[in-house]
Amino acid sequence: MKKLLVTLLILVASIGFISAQAQVEYPSRDITNILVWGAGGGTDTANRLVMAEMAKELKVNVNVNNVTGGVGGSVGMYEAYGKPADGYTLCGLSESVVTAAVQGGFSNRMNVWDFFIIGGSPDLVSVTPNAPYNTVAELIEAAKKNPKSIRAGASAAGSIHHLNLLAFEKGSGAQFNFIPYDSSAASQNAAMTGEVTLVITSVQEQAELLKAGKLRPLAMLTPNAFSFEGKSIPSAFTSYPRLADYLPLEQQIGFAIRKDAPEAVKAKLQAAFKVAMTSEPIKKFGTERYFTLKGYVGDEANKIFDKLESVFSWTLWDLGAAKVNPQTLGIPR
Repeated sequence: MKKLLVTLLILVASIGFISAQAQVEYPSRDITNILVWGAGGGTDTANRLVMAEMAKELKVNVNVNNVTGGVGGSVGMYEAYGKPADGYTLCGLSESVVTAAVQGGFSNRMNVWDFFIIGGSPDLVSVTPNAPYNTVAELIEAAKKNPKSIRAGASAAGSIHHLNLLAFEKGSGAQFNFIPYDSSAASQNAAMTGEVTLVITSVQEQAELLKAGKLRPLAMLTPNAFSFEGKSIPSAFTSYPRLADYLPLEQQIGFAIRKDAPEAVKAKLQAAFKVAMTSEPIKKFGTERYFTLKGYVGDEANKIFDKLESVFSWTLWDLGAAKVNPQTLGIPR
């Protein structure tokens, strides 16, 4: 009996030692970031840059895999959430995922995640260079004369760019033919080739295309004009003040980890993230791509996504574009 007791004590001590070692040694292998949007978009670009900097701190590779589809990034979220809560799977996302539940694509609310917010950039309306519209008023009037005749590109249904398109329609009285794409980059490519006439994405995502003249900006979907390369992009609010009833909707790009992951693991990731956000490549990206860097983690980041879930879900419901009433999901207005 005494021998058995000693054996059990040794076993318990060994388990405790192994558990402690596992925490100390995290990460002991590569980490995967399952990114819910397509390659080349703002979320993809920002995540890849930050993951590269975090990898230097964590001393392992952080691989980014694009898993698109569903609504509000639901396919990628389901895949990431279905992995063990051990810190070896992250979920690259943006504010747009908060609409997945009200669109019937994700069965959980956003409070199952802990968020890391990299930053964001304001949305604008741009057209293909040969489009016959020189102002946002010309575009709106043409759309009103022939409702749904003008094709408008944006990333997937429920994304912030889609919500901004819906709000743009509601606030202006125009109706466009919405064509969804799996990323901002894909919708911008469609505009450049003439597959769609206008595109709504962020300044950060369009920056290089605007500089090269491959897209032509018409208006910001913010209350104020925006200075870009020495020129002013006017606010759509000036011609259509009713946009203030629905806009602006703010972008929050980043990634998340399951909330039930070990606190020691989350602390290690947060420390690496904070170092990454102060690195020269990230600061350069923010400056050159008109991207506001934030670096929020923990309660600060989670509270922002709680608010986004409420605002975006109820906005989608009020715009008639949600399948599930936010109230039935327990999402406060």
